[in-house]
Amino acid sequence: MLAKELQELPSEAIAICPLDGRYSGIRDALAPYFSEYALVKNRVWVEVHWLVYLLETVYTNEILNSIPEDVIPDILDISESFSAESFAAVKEHEARINHDVKAVELFVDDELRAMGLDELTSFVHIGCTSEDITNIAYANMIKYALHDVWVPAAEELLDELEGFCHLDIPMLAHTHGQPATPTTVGKEFTVYYYRLSRSLENVMAIRPLAKFNGATGNYAAISVAFPEQELEWMELAEEFVEEELELDFNPVTTQIESHDYMCHLFDAMSHFDNVTLDLVRDMWLYISHGYFAQKAVKGEVGSSTMPHKVNPIRFENAEANIGCANAILNWLSSKLPVSRMQRDLSDSSAQRNIGMAFGYSLQTIQQAISGLKRVTVNHYVISQDLEDNWQVLAEPIQTVLRSYGHPEAYDMLKEYTRGKEISKEDIQNFIESCDALPPEAKAALIELTPKTYIGYADTIDEEVEAITESREKALKDFERRYSH
Repeated sequence: MLAKELQELPSEAIAICPLDGRYSGIRDALAPYFSEYALVKNRVWVEVHWLVYLLETVYTNEILNSIPEDVIPDILDISESFSAESFAAVKEHEARINHDVKAVELFVDDELRAMGLDELTSFVHIGCTSEDITNIAYANMIKYALHDVWVPAAEELLDELEGFCHLDIPMLAHTHGQPATPTTVGKEFTVYYYRLSRSLENVMAIRPLAKFNGATGNYAAISVAFPEQELEWMELAEEFVEEELELDFNPVTTQIESHDYMCHLFDAMSHFDNVTLDLVRDMWLYISHGYFAQKAVKGEVGSSTMPHKVNPIRFENAEANIGCANAILNWLSSKLPVSRMQRDLSDSSAQRNIGMAFGYSLQTIQQAISGLKRVTVNHYVISQDLEDNWQVLAEPIQTVLRSYGHPEAYDMLKEYTRGKEISKEDIQNFIESCDALPPEAKAALIELTPKTYIGYADTIDEEVEAITESREKALKDFERRYSH
C-alpha cells in the first residue's frame, strides 16, 4: 500500500516508468493501443466478432439459427461500447478466476444475458484457445499503433529532415574526427533522409499475422463443434481473419502465432532507431563544432551555473531513449520466436512490454524532431573552418598528378602536408612548383578551394525527390492495408 504522502500525489509523480510520468504525453498517445485496457478491449472485440461470424456461418445449428439478424448490431455493440465500467467488470472476473482471457469470455456472457440472449453464452469462445483471441488482439493493437502514431511520427521526422536536404552550403567533412574531403550540408542530410526513408519502408512492409486454429494449431475443437453441417474450418478461419478482421492469416502454427512478423517488425523499428541514433549523435557533434547554432528559448535554462549555455538536450534525450527502445525491441525479437513445445506462457508476459518499446522509440523520434526544429546553420563557422583547412586539397592535387603519370604523388603530398598547418599560399606554391603539370591543369588546381572541392555533393540532393516518391508509394500501400 502506498505511503500516505504518495497517495496525495498525482499519478505522474509516483510513476516508476518515465513513459507514465515525465513522458506522460507518450503514454497518452499510446495508451489507446497498448494499455491493459486496450488489450482487454481488443480481446472483447475478437470474441464478439467470432460469435457474430458463427451466427452468419453456421446455419444448421438450431440455437444459432433461432437468433434474429436484427440483434447482431447489439452484439457487436458489446465491443463498440466497451467502457471503464466494462473493463472493471472483466477485472472482477479475473480477480476471482485468475485467467485474463476466460474473464473476457465471462464478461461477454454477462452482456448477452443482459440482452436476453442467454442461449448464446455457450457459443462464446467455442472452438477457441486463449491464444486465438490474444494473438489477434495484439496484431490489431500493433497495426493501429503503427498506423495512427508511430509511422506518422517517423514521417514528421523525415519531413523535418527534408528541409535541410537542399542546403547547398559547402562544409568541411570529417573522417576519424579529422578534416577530410569537403561536402555540403544538404548532402549530409540527404544521406540520413535516404537511410531513414528506406528503413521506414521496411517497417511499413511488415504485415501483422493472425492465427485462429485452436489449442495446438489443428482446428481440433472447432472441427467437431457442429457435426450437423459440413464446414471447411481451415478456409473459414482464413476468411474470418482476413475478411472479417482485416488481418493477414497465418495458416500453420502451434498453439501460438509464431511471432515471427513481430520479430521482423521490431528489427525494422530497431534499425530505424539506430539510424536516428547516428543522426542525433552527428547533430550533437556538429553543434559542438559550432556548425549549427541552437535557438535560445526565452525562459529556458541551459545550465544551473553557466548562464550562457544552450545544451543539445533534445538530441541527448533521443540518444538515451534509443537505448531503452532497442533494448526492449531486440530482446522481444530474440525472445518471442522461442517457445517450449506447443507454447509456454513466457511470450504472454513478454508481449506486455511491446507498448514500452513503441513508447521509447516514439520519445526518441519526437525529441529528434524537436531538436532539428531548434537548430540553424552557422554560416560563419562553417565557412571559416573550410578556410582554415586548405590541407584537404592535398587529395585532388595528388590525384591530378597521378593522372599525369606521377606514381610518387601521394608520398609527395604526404610529406608536404601531413601534421602541418597548411595555408592557401602553401597549397598554391606547391601547385606552381609542379613543373610536370601542364599549364591548364595547374590553372584548374589554382582555382580550386576547399569551398569548391565538393565533387557532386551539391547535386546529390536531387535524389530527394526519387526517395520521397518511393516512400510515398510504400505509404499508400501501407494506408490501404492499415486504415481503420
